[in-house]
Amino acid sequence: MKQYVIDQLREDDYDKILEFLQKSAEPSEFGDVFWLRLPPELYNEVQREHEKCQPFCFAVNLSLSAAAFEMLVRSRQMLRCNCIAYADERQKDYIINYADRMLDELKIKI
Repeated sequence: MKQYVIDQLREDDYDKILEFLQKSAEPSEFGDVFWLRLPPELYNEVQREHEKCQPFCFAVNLSLSAAAFEMLVRSRQMLRCNCIAYADERQKDYIINYADRMLDELKIKI
């Protein structure tokens, strides 16, 4: 899995990120995994065409020592479809910038 990983988190960093994600993301049935929606203006051509598969999102896997932002853009409606794919350049930039903004907002220094 391709990911943007922020590791070496301290316990208070984990707590801050968990609270942030609980407020800004959708929880999953998998504990410390959260879903963040990708803005529709960043959908690629296939994703725009697949209205039944929208909205698209990416996962954040949080553990006590790391936050992993997955680069797989997924549909919450469908498990398998050709619109589910690794992030393109614009989508990757969005995911990485989201993670970096989160760290800045929470004043977490890595």
